[in-house]
Amino acid sequence: MLELSPTEWTAIELSLRVATVATLVGTPLGIAVAWLLARREFWGKALVDALVHLPLVLPPVVTGYLLLLTFGRRGLVGEWLADHLGIVFAFRWTGAALACGIMAFPLLVRPIRLSIEAVDRRLEQAAGTLGAAPWQVFLTVTLPLALPGVLAGMVLGFAKAIGEFGATITFVSNIPGETQTISSAIYSLIQSPEGDSAALRLVVVSILLAMAALIGSEWFARRALRRLHGN
Repeated sequence: MLELSPTEWTAIELSLRVATVATLVGTPLGIAVAWLLARREFWGKALVDALVHLPLVLPPVVTGYLLLLTFGRRGLVGEWLADHLGIVFAFRWTGAALACGIMAFPLLVRPIRLSIEAVDRRLEQAAGTLGAAPWQVFLTVTLPLALPGVLAGMVLGFAKAIGEFGATITFVSNIPGETQTISSAIYSLIQSPEGDSAALRLVVVSILLAMAALIGSEWFARRALRRLHGN
């Protein structure tokens, strides 16, 4: 019961790889978007905010289908990427990382934005008066103070990416060894009369990973709160 088969280990390894790539690639963009929403006022800000959080409220299958239309082999962007750069997302593990990254993006951005908003603007202004350029103020003042929020967002995004199913299976299907993550493996196993035990093992692994991520995120959030209050 507790021994994982090679196929199950492959699904776990692929899920961790997909979630890691999605998180690492999405974090710089998430920091930039969070800073823009936290520090700038511009026309259409509410629209940008809504687009960032749209994957949270859209059915995941809709997001996956839009990704297929956009990044599929004959999609609006996917065809150009495939023909000119040789980059193919559809039915590849890289496509799974793209789908997971988009679905996790709102959970990545939110804690970072709140953490940046909590940074005392007077500290940034003081650094500016001492001659620091805006990018230096961000790298030496804003980002270090917002780091717990950044880490919390990364952990939440990672957890969401590991558990993503609907958008992933719609965009890249369920190919063992290539796109079959923990979620899609569980889906396949529960369709088989002989797959209950294997499905239960993967469910336990999913719960453990999710609990570890949530506990880690809460720890980072508490640390950010203590830093905010000077403790």
